[in-house]
Amino acid sequence: MAKIFTPTNQIRLTNVAIVRMKKGGKRFEIACYRNKVVSWRNDIEKDIDEVLQTHSVFTNVSKGQVAKKEDLIKAFGKDDPTEICKEILAKGELQVSDKERNSQLESLFKDIATTVADKCVNPETKRPYPVSMIEQTMKDVHFSVKPNRNAKQQALDVIPMLKEAIPLERAQMRLRVVVAGKEARKLRDKLVKLTSKVECEDWESGTLNFVCLIDPGHFRAIDELVRSETKGAGQLELLNLKEVTEGDELLE
Repeated sequence: MAKIFTPTNQIRLTNVAIVRMKKGGKRFEIACYRNKVVSWRNDIEKDIDEVLQTHSVFTNVSKGQVAKKEDLIKAFGKDDPTEICKEILAKGELQVSDKERNSQLESLFKDIATTVADKCVNPETKRPYPVSMIEQTMKDVHFSVKPNRNAKQQALDVIPMLKEAIPLERAQMRLRVVVAGKEARKLRDKLVKLTSKVECEDWESGTLNFVCLIDPGHFRAIDELVRSETKGAGQLELLNLKEVTEGDELLE
């Protein structure tokens, strides 16, 4: 009886997202889990094993054809498959259907707008813009999303373009919170989680005087927190804006 023979350099994979890269005149592919490639590129997913279905490098994932070691060395200058997979993940092109690509671009577009809204203010009103307004302005200035770059990087790219259309400054808000009573300690612990920097924390006779810097996107949450935790008795004051010089600080 004849045996079914499977070549040793073939691996069969299903339900796979393929990232492709051409280098040294040859095509290389890696097999990833769906939805994980974008998470990896956006620094959300840190575990490479959660991204790669296998650490093998292919010439054709669909046919299960594994790349030869000598081809990898010639193209990448190394034969460590995991390191090569990471390079392909960073620089390669994710192969997706038009429907998937459009959905991913729409999601990335919204993430970019959300990042801008979180980090910037209208210098005239000293308040952050709604995400929907940032999205509309991004469309008005014809901003084109790049699928291979993450939302934080592209937020830095789009801010100068948005400044041409609307009053916009990268800034942090300097707030003062004054609260007395037994809620003060619990409120203080919650406030710290939403601040970028605590500039002053004074306790006098059980009253907390708390001055901090926050990203504009956290203002509403802090306002609601102070109201709810103190039953309206706490004070929240916007002291001023601390402008962030371009290049001074990365978008964290």
